Amino acid sequence: MKLYCHPGSTTSRAVMLFAAEARIPVELQVVDLFTGEQYQPAYESINPNHLVPVLEDGSFRLTESSAILKYLAEKTGSAAYPADLQQRARVNEAMDWVNTQLNRDFCYGFVYPQIFSFHKRRSDEAHQAQLAWGRERAQGWLKVLDSHFLGGGKAYLCGDKITLADYFAAPFVHVGELTGSDLAAYPNVRAWLGRLKALPTWSKTFEAITAYGASLQGQPLVAV
Repeated sequence: MKLYCHPGSTTSRAVMLFAAEARIPVELQVVDLFTGEQYQPAYESINPNHLVPVLEDGSFRLTESSAILKYLAEKTGSAAYPADLQQRARVNEAMDWVNTQLNRDFCYGFVYPQIFSFHKRRSDEAHQAQLAWGRERAQGWLKVLDSHFLGGGKAYLCGDKITLADYFAAPFVHVGELTGSDLAAYPNVRAWLGRLKALPTWSKTFEAITAYGASLQGQPLVAV
């Protein structure tokens, strides 16, 4: 199998982390997002959305990181995607929540406009308004993550065992650290992210984005 990805892509890192931890043999094919390779005809024929990741399994191609994670888990019989109907539904619920709520407001609405120039708003006034709005929304979702998904002493999003929901959510939460967010106001989230960071393959999977974050030090970034 081949995974078209980029280490600076939040969605790519979710799949890369799970594949590495589960020891799924996947060839990583880096698509250089910073030179615009994703817009070239060769890649457009692979994914007309101009996005990563894309999984290629023989003649079968699959886009969307959430779908790719589920496919890999089912293909390998991973316990990270439980067979029990209700347990699997909880994993699906958490992954959908991350995609439709946390990712939208925390990442696209607050973090990305600060760390990626192509996400910055056109005027300083519009940019500051976006950050204020995104920060407020992000704080609300992080509170839900802290009290609902991780409340009651749960070690992971769906209980006491790691699931696809954790592999999927961790990169979206971690990227906030690039703005100086230490998550101190969300102790359950902070402890949960610490458990994910302790995974054997975390450091290698996240080394590129960690280095990029170090290059942002000294810039006037807003933390959540």
